[in-house]
Amino acid sequence: MADDGSNGGTAGSHDQTVALDLERLILDAPRRYTPYQAARAADVPMELATRFWRAMGFPDIGQSRALTDGDVIALRRLAGLVESGLLSESMAIQVARSTGQTTARLAGWQMDTFLENLTQSVEPGLTRADVAYPLVELLLPELEQFLVYVWRRQLAAVTGRVVQAAEDNEITSGRLAVGFADLVGFTRLSRRLEEEELGELVETFENTCSDLIAGQGGRVIKTLGDEILYVSEDPVTAAEIALSLIEALAEDDSIPALRVGMAFGTVTSRMGDVFGTTVNLASRLTSIAPKDAVLIDGEFAAALEQHGSVAPADADGPGLAEALSAAAGLPPAGGLPVYGPHAGFRFNLQPMWRRPVRGLGLVEPWLLSRRLRAQ
Repeated sequence: MADDGSNGGTAGSHDQTVALDLERLILDAPRRYTPYQAARAADVPMELATRFWRAMGFPDIGQSRALTDGDVIALRRLAGLVESGLLSESMAIQVARSTGQTTARLAGWQMDTFLENLTQSVEPGLTRADVAYPLVELLLPELEQFLVYVWRRQLAAVTGRVVQAAEDNEITSGRLAVGFADLVGFTRLSRRLEEEELGELVETFENTCSDLIAGQGGRVIKTLGDEILYVSEDPVTAAEIALSLIEALAEDDSIPALRVGMAFGTVTSRMGDVFGTTVNLASRLTSIAPKDAVLIDGEFAAALEQHGSVAPADADGPGLAEALSAAAGLPPAGGLPVYGPHAGFRFNLQPMWRRPVRGLGLVEPWLLSRRLRAQ
């Protein structure tokens, strides 16, 4: 950018110089190639190279000389995986897209956080741009090593689940317990809070939920500000997580009431996300759940019964609700009695009124609660 002699021009030129210096520091290489030159150096068709770059989330740059040796090496590696037969072209595109989306969010969060928190007390006469370079220079190697460590740990965990799935028909079938945890009245509350207060509330909610879910063996799929989606191969684990979330957040007066909806069934997993009727049902159950309560579907209730966490139903006798009622010594399920306060069982179930759910037909939810042990 040419300097027009104004202060704005000087400041703009300075910021641009700092940005280029930071880019060279982070990439550890100067700009050398146009996209066409990089594709030719990697021996990759330009069309495929463009698809890779777009999948990673990078914009089209025309024929600007903005790519480095690192870009050439990355192209060559992706193309090599395709040529060797380890990945199909479509799979390689998916690898590029999932990696790009995940790391873009991570990088954005890290830089926003670090530059905001670590440059607040900038000395007089210095700008954020002035302190950004030494800050990134110090953080870069540590963050890089930590990223590789966490990635390897996560890869080991996922690989273990895949290997186990080969000997576990339930997991192989793609059946998962899916849970949504949602803050009640968040939209209304967000109108009253200052931006900083709202940010702190969301951060507390996400951190508390994420730590609890991970600690008990579940997996966080994504967070959406006032909502968190998690899964578990084990319905009992998912149920315990849901009740623990309700209990933990109830102790924090600064956070609104929580409601959780869960369903159990076949789930499609793609690029770290989950899809399908089971996910949709869990979401719908969340929207109708009372505050500080957990609703589950019939499949989930049956899975808990099968695992011995609630009173069993007689397969040749009455339905689940009636069997649980009889086991508890309670009247038939004409009203809304609570089932399952029976020795040895972990949870209570209460059938709720059947109701139509948009796109899913008639659904009979079950209210899940923890069985209070006798003192």
